[in-house]
Amino acid sequence: MKRLLKLVALAVALYSCIAAAQFPARPLRILVPSVAGSSPDIRARQIATKLSEAFGQPVIVENRPGANGLIAAREAAKAPPDGHTLFLALINNAVADIVNPDPCCRLGSELVPVSRFSMTPLVMVVNPGVPVRTLAEYLDYASANPEKLSYAAHGPGSVSQLVGEMLKLERGARLLEVPYKGVNSELPDLQSGQVSTAFVVPQVVLAAIRAGRLRALAVMARERLDILPGVPSVAEVGLPQLEAIAWNGIFVPAGTPAEVIRTLHRELVRAYHAPEIRDQLRAGGSYAAADTPEEFAAFLRSEQDKWGNVVRAAGIKPQ
Repeated sequence: MKRLLKLVALAVALYSCIAAAQFPARPLRILVPSVAGSSPDIRARQIATKLSEAFGQPVIVENRPGANGLIAAREAAKAPPDGHTLFLALINNAVADIVNPDPCCRLGSELVPVSRFSMTPLVMVVNPGVPVRTLAEYLDYASANPEKLSYAAHGPGSVSQLVGEMLKLERGARLLEVPYKGVNSELPDLQSGQVSTAFVVPQVVLAAIRAGRLRALAVMARERLDILPGVPSVAEVGLPQLEAIAWNGIFVPAGTPAEVIRTLHRELVRAYHAPEIRDQLRAGGSYAAADTPEEFAAFLRSEQDKWGNVVRAAGIKPQ
């Protein structure tokens, strides 16, 4: 039996060496769990160009929206574990693994991390008619006026819902959840005052904030953003536990040879640090994490622990 196990281990090692030596042997593809033209799609196309230049192979971006990222994740997990199929996972995928885990394609299990790409702190914005100017005033007002303030959410387990629930847990704030089907579809209602609050990526509200059509109360991160220098961070106002960052990163099917993962990691990090990509990220209030597979795995566990606590405390169930 021991001899058989040694032979199997030797065969696996030999396969890994051959796969790594031949990688990439054909075009690569990046599966994206959102529609063409979306922010994740744009991110994927940025790195696809760089990977294609590095590997001398076409890198094709394929959009597989739907089921809160599960459609793309399922297809990625079923792909051959040879490094030719990449999956750009979003924070939504990590949260879905908490709310409604599917053993077909869990992050960190059936799909393994290569490197995080963009990190985008959410910005908490309110309609200017809301009688508060700071996050502390908002929480006090929401506690004293039950369900007078509302917030936009995008379904069970969405980041916007989790942030709203996190605020409730923090100060006992009584907020009214208003459901919306699409991300950012709440912005017209927010500006007209039909909904009070939203938690969004900065680039979609930057112009409205500068024009006074929306008021930014906090950047939900440890530090301020260069593009919103006048807006304090949650850490700065003494509420670092309210950090909320929209992130994405590259995963590959479990079983992908370690040498292939190292090769992908090297070229992905090189792409993330390309001056034009770095500048585009900064202009939108984002930055590249560019971490190692091990660091990304640790970050994923910390995110799932954090949001898992919110899911359980709020009693959020899948639909």
